[in-house]
Amino acid sequence: MKGWMHLAALIAGLLAVGAPAQAEPEAPAPSHYVDPFIGTDGTGHTFPGPALPFGMIQPGPDNAESGWEYTSGYQYRAPQIIGFSHTRASGTGIPELGDVLLMPSATRRAAMASGKADEVARAGYYAVTLPDNGVRVELTASLRSAMHRYTFTQGGRVWVLVDLQHGLTFRTDEQPVQSIANRFGPDSFEGEALRRNWTTRTIAWSVRFNRPIAAVETLPSREGDAAPRYMLAFDLPAGERTLLVKAGMATTDAPGARGNRDEVFGWDFDALAAAARAEWDALLSRATIEGPERQQRIFTTALYHAFLHPSVVSDADGRFRGPDGTIRTAPTGHLRYSTFSLWDTFRAAHPLYTLLVPERVDDFVASLLDHQQAAGRLPKWPIWGGETGTMIGEPALPVIAEAWAKGFRSFDGQRALAAMVATSTRDAAPVYAGDHSISQWSLYDRYGYYPTDVTGGEAVSRSLEAGIGDAATSRMAAMLGDKAEAKRFGKRAESWRKLIDPETRLARGRDAAGKWRDPFDPLTPTSPLNNPGDYTEANAWQYTWTPALHDPEGLVKALGGTKAAGAMLDRFFFELPVTKGAEYLGQEAMIGQYAHGNEPSHHVAWLYAYTDRPERTPELVRKIAEQFYRDTPDGLVGNEDAGQMSAWYVFATLGFYPLDLVSANYVAGLPLTPRAVLRVPGREVLTIEHAGCDKGPVSAVLAGKPYPAAALPHAALVKGGTLVLSGCAKR
Repeated sequence: MKGWMHLAALIAGLLAVGAPAQAEPEAPAPSHYVDPFIGTDGTGHTFPGPALPFGMIQPGPDNAESGWEYTSGYQYRAPQIIGFSHTRASGTGIPELGDVLLMPSATRRAAMASGKADEVARAGYYAVTLPDNGVRVELTASLRSAMHRYTFTQGGRVWVLVDLQHGLTFRTDEQPVQSIANRFGPDSFEGEALRRNWTTRTIAWSVRFNRPIAAVETLPSREGDAAPRYMLAFDLPAGERTLLVKAGMATTDAPGARGNRDEVFGWDFDALAAAARAEWDALLSRATIEGPERQQRIFTTALYHAFLHPSVVSDADGRFRGPDGTIRTAPTGHLRYSTFSLWDTFRAAHPLYTLLVPERVDDFVASLLDHQQAAGRLPKWPIWGGETGTMIGEPALPVIAEAWAKGFRSFDGQRALAAMVATSTRDAAPVYAGDHSISQWSLYDRYGYYPTDVTGGEAVSRSLEAGIGDAATSRMAAMLGDKAEAKRFGKRAESWRKLIDPETRLARGRDAAGKWRDPFDPLTPTSPLNNPGDYTEANAWQYTWTPALHDPEGLVKALGGTKAAGAMLDRFFFELPVTKGAEYLGQEAMIGQYAHGNEPSHHVAWLYAYTDRPERTPELVRKIAEQFYRDTPDGLVGNEDAGQMSAWYVFATLGFYPLDLVSANYVAGLPLTPRAVLRVPGREVLTIEHAGCDKGPVSAVLAGKPYPAAALPHAALVKGGTLVLSGCAKR
């Protein structure tokens, strides 16, 4: 028996040698892990419709046209779809855009809203069945153009609702449509409107169908309508059940929208969807990680969300409309952008762009400078080319200075500094009635802070965030050799010290006479729209850490040194109670008083690196990432804010974070993955490895050279090599 067993084994071995080896299964393309539904249920306010990276157009489903829940037009749990509009922002706190709503139906219905079924969303593609309307809707996009494919349950005459009144609005008490003109062609319509909501803006459109329009019915105006709605009829040929639509939008005029529409030649929907997915795959492959599929979905979708904005606003011919209403032209080969949620994104999203999409950074900055040239000051929160005036401080300043500090030189440094100085010295005019969030430098310079009894509100937050901008302007001047301006703004950047109360060591308001706010409740959050007070969507505990964004060592010293600051951070995270019932004030996704649902807290866990207990940083970062990010529709807790929430997660996964932005250094933690690889065109490959010890102070070694955990240089990272992050260091 043993002989036969040996012979059988020999034959089996020979057969195995002669058989072709089985190929290793190919790794899925990065877009395989993208789930656009993440963040669409609850307060994430993302949208599932298709868009290209930093694209102008975002066609997608709308469930409503007003309400805080529908700032992107969509909520996962909403049972009905009212139509498909073409523009939106991802994860904002105020509704805007939502232009040119279309809604198909196999029959002419008095009410065109429909239930939904079989929703599908992936990078560059969205589809849904509308059972009440007898149609399957599919959407895809190019950089500036959207394409729809409607497949009806029956042929013959079919219908499309065109609603030009529709838009995503929060001022339901005011008429958003200021003026409008629309014109029909045999198979198309186009026009322009001036709309006023969050901002005042021009929207132009050009929409074309692949079949002639058989009939146009103008619908009766509803109460409050200032723009027309139409029912368009189409006669499908025998045996055909499909209607295709191409739509272009523009900030300029109808010819601009038409040119944007026609950047897509032909009517091959599947080819366009494939091209969109291929473009996403190319971009998402710049940062890959090892890990389970769930983590891959969260990480890759975070990259996807971070790369939706800022959005291109320059037309295919280079023209764009600025905040003054004037049409300008971008230099050949360059793009202009809007939808800069700067108060949010200066913290992590813009630093991420310098790391992963460096080819766009110079044009981002040029877009900010063009805005300043048109409006007289740098923007705070522009969308579709117009300024909203939302939030506080001057958050464009650190974005510009950080770009220069990291070596970006395709914008004029002296022009940038002049824009920064102008924005930091000239009082801003209110953008809307009752606007007190503006920079009032004459008042600030008089007192060295914004007094609580003279300022309209948010006095402490405004004072502390002024320091972020002043430090950025000072460093920009120093890099350009302007010693006088560097000294001037460097001194003013120290003004935060006037508001650190020596008794509580918290940032506390003072009046014009210098008296401290009394009574003082450091745990009550305030917000200008809901509970006016000294802070912006936060409280004293949460805003006290703000100076660390430009002077972490100085703040730690002011709080009593490394041990005292560490103890304060411990109290902040582990001893103070969680705020209940104030999600609308930014109080969600909380650990103690840390509120990850809003941006003022985003850097705080990384500040431990400057204290006597640096091991807390990787512990807390992992806890935040695992507790507040999921691969489900409710997987984002708090507004996505045009990429900021996702950018935080990307940095956390890679194992470092841009705490002191303009220093061009990162604070090292521990990666949430065993291995990550960054492959950015034009740069050497950077491999990041988590080597041993999950607890303890962090050591950082890049290309064999050790670096301080609190000063990992961007310049070294972009040269590539292997970055080994370990928790085995000694204090």
